[in-house]
Amino acid sequence: MAISFKHLALAATIGLVGLPGIAQAENYTALSKQGYSTGKLSRGKSGAWGWVVASGEKKYFCRMNVASVYVDKKKMVSFTAAGLMLTIDRATYDDAIGGADPNKPYLKDLQTGRIKAADVGGCSPLR
Repeated sequence: MAISFKHLALAATIGLVGLPGIAQAENYTALSKQGYSTGKLSRGKSGAWGWVVASGEKKYFCRMNVASVYVDKKKMVSFTAAGLMLTIDRATYDDAIGGADPNKPYLKDLQTGRIKAADVGGCSPLR
């Protein structure tokens, strides 16, 4: 007896919707509007860079959504998928893109938790 694709898709959808206890990802903007405080840049259990955002007992880990940042007038840092930081010559980078990027954050701001919503990816509850 063959199962049609339509029946299989329906069963999968019902199964996913019916699963209780799945952690819901949160939005950094919503959490900060609710009064959550942002910690310093750190690495999560997976090795990913991000920030712990907390309010009382509730804590979330918000992943960093930045590929590269400025360090100073001469240097910048790029982040690899494995979480490594690679040093880049800022003058070479700026020349390649036609000048300094005003939207690129500085490492010191990320390290101290002074971040913009665009710098942050999804937030997952800490257990």
